Amino acid sequence: MSNPLPSAPAPAVASDDVDDALQQVEHQLSLLWRRARSISHQLSRQVHPDMEPAAYGLLTIIRREGPIRLTDLATCIGVGKPSVSRQIAFLEGIGLVYKEADPQDGRAQSIRLTDKGEEKMHQVQDARRQVFRERLGEWPLEDVKTLADYMGRLNAVYSDPLLREVPLKDNDPGDATD
Repeated sequence: MSNPLPSAPAPAVASDDVDDALQQVEHQLSLLWRRARSISHQLSRQVHPDMEPAAYGLLTIIRREGPIRLTDLATCIGVGKPSVSRQIAFLEGIGLVYKEADPQDGRAQSIRLTDKGEEKMHQVQDARRQVFRERLGEWPLEDVKTLADYMGRLNAVYSDPLLREVPLKDNDPGDATD
């Protein structure tokens, strides 16, 4: 077995090159987010014609995590309990979720999918996976794995609780329009 090569310092990269690359990343992410919102809207309508994409997102979390408290669900997606509570009431009203006493704390409630909710999510998520197969099926497996790795790394960076809102630069102090 040979000794690994010593790592050389990375060559200096021009600031303009970094800015150009970051601008391309930002553009591609914006495009992806717009398309993802559109797809979420379509998927939510496949579950129920009156469902909002936010409710569909909650169903995916409940399906993945299993029974979950409302507070934990709100924390998981980074919104307040009232927003989640309204969506859960809707989902409960159309028979996709139900609340039960939390086995760890009888005063609290856990939310879980009903059989109908499980079946609907199974159908929609199978269809979504098929679209992924169709769109990415021609890619080499190593590229798909690399994409998943990079997306995981990006999601990890954005999951950092220390991230703060970035203040906007005021390019024109005289411009007070919104």
